Amino acid sequence: MDDIRVPIYLVSGFLESGKTTFLRFTLDQDYFRIDGKTLLILCEEGEEEYDTKALALKNVVVEVIEKEEDLTPERLTSMEIIHRPERVVMEYNGMWLVSKFEEMEKPEGWGIEQEITCVDATTYQMYMANMKSLFMDMVRGSDMVVFNRCTAEDPLPAYRRAIKVANQAAEVIFEDEEGEMEDIFQDELPFDIEAPIIEIRPEDYGIWFVDSMDHPEKYTGKTVHFQARVMKPRGMASKFFVPGRTAMTCCADDTTFLGYICKSAYAPKLNAGDWVDLTAKVAFEYRSEYREEGIVLYADEVQVCEPLEDEMVYFN
Repeated sequence: MDDIRVPIYLVSGFLESGKTTFLRFTLDQDYFRIDGKTLLILCEEGEEEYDTKALALKNVVVEVIEKEEDLTPERLTSMEIIHRPERVVMEYNGMWLVSKFEEMEKPEGWGIEQEITCVDATTYQMYMANMKSLFMDMVRGSDMVVFNRCTAEDPLPAYRRAIKVANQAAEVIFEDEEGEMEDIFQDELPFDIEAPIIEIRPEDYGIWFVDSMDHPEKYTGKTVHFQARVMKPRGMASKFFVPGRTAMTCCADDTTFLGYICKSAYAPKLNAGDWVDLTAKVAFEYRSEYREEGIVLYADEVQVCEPLEDEMVYFN
């Protein structure tokens, strides 16, 4: 938003996910300091605490909102009048829907500049199993997802793929006790990327989709072979379609279609919902549908086939 006068930096995550530690570190950094006043809004009380006297020396004032019903446009407006902040940093309660705050009316000039989600890697799988809808609500709008307390034994590539299916634009960072972890995605891919034709098995489609989205240079100019369902968006030229698969982001009623634009002389003969077996060359180029550069498939071989027994995409 070009008209943001007071940027809001929203940090979400479940209890003990590292939000306070993250914010204390960030507020102490020279690059994050400003001349004007910072309003720090705390919506959750964890084990870690802030040193309000030290924050005051950095021109940071603190407001606490303990109950969700107290987070209202009127309360925010009163904070604007009292403090006249130059920016707002909010430690959001992990049990409150982030989307509710995103949609809330805010004081004039206030707008969300960045959303960050903190995740404790040691409890991630438990929350995904029991509170997936709440977690996905956090992740969908996040610019950055930070996994902390990671170990080399954690299936971090699988964690990253699960985030990416919900929010392809999110930057995903992994940290252990010593800081950011590197080279965690050197796990062997379940297909031969150097083969003349890269065979993508149905169970590996999700892994290929996320890897090709993140590293298109690895696939540009190469040929892939897979099965997918046909989508034909309204307005798309007759020789184009989108082959892809469906991934569950939250529940059976909350899914997303993962596919790339494909050009083929066979496209006019296809109907939406058909299943196809296709072999295509991968290119990376600008498409108006993407509004940027992205992967485009050029398929010389397209054959209608039987649907897969399980259409859903998995990322393990």
